[in-house]
Amino acid sequence: YLGIEIGGTKLQLGVGTGDEPRLIALERRDIDAARGAAGIREQILEAGRLLLDRHDIQRIGIGFGGPVFGDRGLVQTSHQISGWDQFPLADWCREQLGKPAALGNDCDVAALAEACFGAGRDRHSLFYVTVGTGIGGGFVLNRRIHGTNRPAAAEIGHLRPGLDCTDSHDTIESRAAGPAIAAAVQKILADSAISPDHKDLLARCGGNSSQLTTRHIAEAANAGNSLAIDAYHQAARVLGWGLAQMTTLLAPEVVVVGGGVSLAGDDGFFNPLRAAMAEYAFRPLLDSATVVPAALGEEVVVHGAVA
Repeated sequence: YLGIEIGGTKLQLGVGTGDEPRLIALERRDIDAARGAAGIREQILEAGRLLLDRHDIQRIGIGFGGPVFGDRGLVQTSHQISGWDQFPLADWCREQLGKPAALGNDCDVAALAEACFGAGRDRHSLFYVTVGTGIGGGFVLNRRIHGTNRPAAAEIGHLRPGLDCTDSHDTIESRAAGPAIAAAVQKILADSAISPDHKDLLARCGGNSSQLTTRHIAEAANAGNSLAIDAYHQAARVLGWGLAQMTTLLAPEVVVVGGGVSLAGDDGFFNPLRAAMAEYAFRPLLDSATVVPAALGEEVVVHGAVA
């Protein structure tokens, strides 16, 4: 099977058998946003035909970085790349590459990958959340993605954390994703007196706080920087609240967390996340879901597309 991941900055195409967490071949391409969807489709044809020539591929799976109508093989839109609105991507793949194709949202197929091959492979129900530039979710029950016939499903990043959040932009994503963590620390650096922790963070970004990234902040947190630790803990608390609400409704056996923000590790991220989930949990479901890091790394969406 050929698995394709279409993101906002990268394109990956991998070949797998669908019964193990191993790719036989992998092609990566950087995406030029200025070329739009047409440029990405050109890259898919170039890399896809290369892999089709080399391997006995039967079907194609696609994980797309944006909302889709999976049951119709139709992209709704992309929030990063122009030219994808209402595009029949599964039909296009069948016509251009000569193989049947299935389409899913990238976070949904990542959830499927972790359920089939990764951290949830021994469980019946799994909720996957990726925390990076944005926050997305996916729910898999008995190795089937929930909501493929719906406009959206499991979008935990778009929960509004509290009754006072009447602004549609005031969401878990706006408070707990990578850019929110960076913005919170940048504000502290601008508004507060200089301390050793301030100096440490500024040194990590060359003295320019506007260049401070969540990677810098995670490294600082792991080194004991109290400002970085506080920012990560606040984001983890917001996300933990959301995961507690999700657990009350869906009661998954395992919650798998991936994405760049989660790389801050146990002390910086996972321990405060688990603590917040416990604080807000429905008592009969307290400790009912194991919270674990994602297992499949940067190829998780490709594995999910293959699955």
